Amino acid sequence: MRSKRHLKIVNIIKNEDIGTQEELVERLLEEGIEVTQATISRDIKKLGLIKVPDGFGGYKYSMPAERKQADMNKWLRRMFRDFVVDMDWSENLIILNTLPGTANGLGSAIDNMEWEEVIGTVAGDDTLLLVVKPKEETQGLYARLQGYLN
Repeated sequence: MRSKRHLKIVNIIKNEDIGTQEELVERLLEEGIEVTQATISRDIKKLGLIKVPDGFGGYKYSMPAERKQADMNKWLRRMFRDFVVDMDWSENLIILNTLPGTANGLGSAIDNMEWEEVIGTVAGDDTLLLVVKPKEETQGLYARLQGYLN
């Protein structure tokens, strides 16, 4: 649940100006995720969020640019270990079988990695499809993803 909540927090602050922990709690509640201010405080620290000027005289939460990629890799690794139960590939497609209800969150995390060879993801409830281009990159990406399981 924590990984899904962290993914939702990152997506919210990436797309909206959230200036307080209370605003973040409210947005998560709107998304159906019940949290307390104390939990959000711990999440903010764990994600390494910082406050930056919002351009209107206030401040908003943001991911620190220099830590973003390292944090995302660590986070994706944890999601793979927690959610992925099987993987396979063929031609330019990689299929990830996940625990029920987790494929969408994992797909969003992979999309946020902005890997050049992944041109798109399609998520069901417990299956995630990655489309790879060019197809010669598929086996290498598959090996990288297998590394996230260890």
